[in-house]
Amino acid sequence: MNERQLLRRGAVGVALCLILSHSPIGSHNAYAASAPLQQALTQQLTAFEAHRLPIAEFYHLRDGEPAWQAVEAVEALVAALNGLANDGLVPNDYHADSLLNEFQQSQAGGETTQALFDINATQSLLLALDHLERGKVNPRDIEPNWTAPRPERRYSLLRLVHAVEDRDLDRAIALARPSSVEYRQLRDALKEHYQLANVGSVPTLLRRDESLRPGDEADDVAILRQRLALWGDAGVLVADSSAYPQVDVKTASNRRTFDAPLEAAVRRFQRRHLLQEDGVVGEQTRLALNMSVASRIDQLRVNLERARWIRPMQAEEPRVWVDIAGYRMHYVRPNGQHWDARVVVGAPRRETPIIHSAISHLTINPSWTIPPTIMREDVLPRVRADNEYLARQNIQVISLSGEPLMAEDIDWQRPGGVMLRQVAGSGNPLGRVVIRFPNDDMIYLHDTPARGLFNRDQRALSSGCIRVEGVAELAQLLLQDSGSHYQMDTLLKGGSDRNVNLDQRIPIALHYLTVWPNAQGEVEFRPDIYRRDATLLAALQRSV
Repeated sequence: MNERQLLRRGAVGVALCLILSHSPIGSHNAYAASAPLQQALTQQLTAFEAHRLPIAEFYHLRDGEPAWQAVEAVEALVAALNGLANDGLVPNDYHADSLLNEFQQSQAGGETTQALFDINATQSLLLALDHLERGKVNPRDIEPNWTAPRPERRYSLLRLVHAVEDRDLDRAIALARPSSVEYRQLRDALKEHYQLANVGSVPTLLRRDESLRPGDEADDVAILRQRLALWGDAGVLVADSSAYPQVDVKTASNRRTFDAPLEAAVRRFQRRHLLQEDGVVGEQTRLALNMSVASRIDQLRVNLERARWIRPMQAEEPRVWVDIAGYRMHYVRPNGQHWDARVVVGAPRRETPIIHSAISHLTINPSWTIPPTIMREDVLPRVRADNEYLARQNIQVISLSGEPLMAEDIDWQRPGGVMLRQVAGSGNPLGRVVIRFPNDDMIYLHDTPARGLFNRDQRALSSGCIRVEGVAELAQLLLQDSGSHYQMDTLLKGGSDRNVNLDQRIPIALHYLTVWPNAQGEVEFRPDIYRRDATLLAALQRSV
């Protein structure tokens, strides 16, 4: 009988099955449980049959035998739980600091005390696996727009039981750890930063009236070398440096000249922090260089948690995802090919929300019905100051039912129930293509006539929707990959406001990640443009 069949027996049969003592799993157990202890375990488990964690099922697969009645087993469990610090979790949430003491106390008690300890130790392990697989924090508690379901348990409970039996608790923990390359890279970065925390004090760059530039000669240059060595850019700076992160930043070159290798290291640092890659140490670069190791550790922990929230997808499944804080959009096509583009996202006062949806249709040569917030905050003040503004911008005034109105007949101090619509054309902020997907925030991907914005390093500039560089090419790929016969060249030559449905909807997700690996495998630290990290960090710190 396989694991799925066993689990389908349900809670009713658990108690009866628990009294069995000679299963293939149990026969390999180095600890032979006494009948009174197994009976005590059976009695105590009745309170856990409906628990959201599969505690009863765990013992069911062990045929009722306890798992944590040998000190070596408990020590292995504690060591594995302590290793969760490298995943950004708090080991003491799972009683890693007290399990050994509790074990010693239980051994001095009777069977009931020992049974309760065994169940509690199992609960600690299963809770850790639950948090590792789908996150400690429920994203809906802190992200009001979160609509995706939390990931379900995917690891094999039977494999877990075998790992526990073999006392290979690292393997047991690994069953639930996300397997993506990006998660592993973030985890490795966190381990490195924990090591950096032991480096010791490193001088900080003081504020200057002028930026520090290539060719400068100053005492600050020596400090710059030490800060770059701290963050892993020591290879080109110190002749005899060892590999990061073991480099001794205090022995970094004390040369006072801002030379070409130093400029290259500054540019690399800027690239990894989404700063203007000019090799000049201005205010923003100085602040990033002076960031504390503890702050970077917190940032990595927060984004490892976000990585645990992201729903796993099959490698061959087409999907679009927008990396909001990274200003990038990625499309994984059905054939596995990747199409990437720079994007402009919502400004801090008009944040782009987290969304999970599916692309349903395109709008070709769209007009733009100005959203109420933009109309109230941006357009109406201009209309009141300039009588010709609407005509110059090709903006029509319409009623709520869509009928045209005369602009001169409207009291723009109290316009009442009117809408403003900008006709299709070169000045339309939506450009020539809109990619639409159902959501409650009226968010979509679209073209833009302001192409120069894509050249900026910081691109949180829109009113919430996402402007995509090369969006017409993306639209053609979506049509092709969904089985449509339409060609964008032909569609763009047609009329305005034409909707074209995709024959097959393509999933799309908008995520907010302030640390994430780039295409080169470098872990990028991005500005927290929407100030969301602190809320999630506080939730991660709360005891469970």
